[in-house]
Amino acid sequence: MDWLFLAGIAIFFIGLMVSIALHEIGHLVPAKLFGVRVPQYMVGFGPTAWSRRKGETEYGVKWLPLGGYIRMIGMLPPRPGDDPTKLRGSSTGPFQNLIETAREVAQEEVRPGDEDRVFYRKKWWQKVIIMSGGPAMNFVLAFVFFSILLVGIGLPAYAPIVSPQTHTCVIPAGEKRTECKSTDQPTPAAKAGMKPGDEIVSFNGRPVSSWDDATRQIRSHGAGAVKIGILRDGKPTTLDVTLIAQDRPKLDDPATIEKNVGFLGVRPTEVMQKQSMGQVVGYMAELTGRVAVSLVKLPEKMVGVWHAAFSGQERDPEGPVGVVGAGRMGGEILASDMTGIQKYAFFVNLLAGFNLAIGMFNLIPLLPLDGGHIAGGLWEGIKRGYARVMRRPEPAYVDIAKVLPLTYALAFVMIIMAGLLVYADLFNPLRLTG
Repeated sequence: MDWLFLAGIAIFFIGLMVSIALHEIGHLVPAKLFGVRVPQYMVGFGPTAWSRRKGETEYGVKWLPLGGYIRMIGMLPPRPGDDPTKLRGSSTGPFQNLIETAREVAQEEVRPGDEDRVFYRKKWWQKVIIMSGGPAMNFVLAFVFFSILLVGIGLPAYAPIVSPQTHTCVIPAGEKRTECKSTDQPTPAAKAGMKPGDEIVSFNGRPVSSWDDATRQIRSHGAGAVKIGILRDGKPTTLDVTLIAQDRPKLDDPATIEKNVGFLGVRPTEVMQKQSMGQVVGYMAELTGRVAVSLVKLPEKMVGVWHAAFSGQERDPEGPVGVVGAGRMGGEILASDMTGIQKYAFFVNLLAGFNLAIGMFNLIPLLPLDGGHIAGGLWEGIKRGYARVMRRPEPAYVDIAKVLPLTYALAFVMIIMAGLLVYADLFNPLRLTG
């Protein structure tokens, strides 16, 4: 296996582990700030690869880079009326037994003096901040990565600069050949002496701001003589060109052919066009909307992953990809013949997209996700606010232990989905290169 492929996988997983670590920092910092005791901060799952205790918290890394966690004491409240340090009692029914067993486990780490350091006793807004800290960190990371990508590197764009791949002959639309025949007529650009590297700056005296602008002006002019201003080796010059009429695909609908449009016969050069910070906000907002739609359609998309995994169907390019698949993409890109800046841009974009997706996914208001705890904190705030307005006694803490059976069911579904993605990514991966 190519060492560049392995290096690409390693680079992605290092970036992923850093993102996971910072996600958990987003929970850890406000938890400690609000006085919650945190016995463990771990990046990864499974057996511990390395750990060190500092103060009351054990910090460590586990072998499976599929997530992370911080363990806060007192996540579940005791039953109303019970001593929080002496939770015991009878229970009936399998679900009730499960709930009460979970309560007891949650209380085992509560030591004398910890009564005000348990999570469930914190103010509702403190709970919301603690549980929102992880997704918020992912959104910050996504914004930073997208800023590096758009402002520091730029997005691929076509510039009105003649590409070295430009044909010197007229190849009719619909023909996919790349070689000129002896019977082909030369392009207007070739006749006028236009060369690779020439930058089109004006068309018949009107400035050209982009490749799209140049294309629209050329097409709308039709056949006939024009003057095209260019920059060649930094020096301005004007070429007399006689455009011809051709049938070409529409710019916004390649399946439709436009009849008798003006034709020059040049290809643009792909460049990395840097954007402004304002465009970063718009770009991220658009992607956030697309991710939200994808999450709504996730169950439907997972059916496609199932068919791809076990029926050999082609993977949907718009379908979900797990960390294994993303790691393979990183390996493919690093081993590809892309330029260095293109590879760098890909990795930055991949990490930005993953952080945005992780942040959005964790905001789903279901346990065991962060969004489930956030929803519980907000509901507690609504209840307490209503009680104050109505001058009623302060209500009890929101008891998320009551939804533990549903939580375990959802956790089981998430494990199955993760396993299916791993299998599909290994045996029928979504490939970026041929």
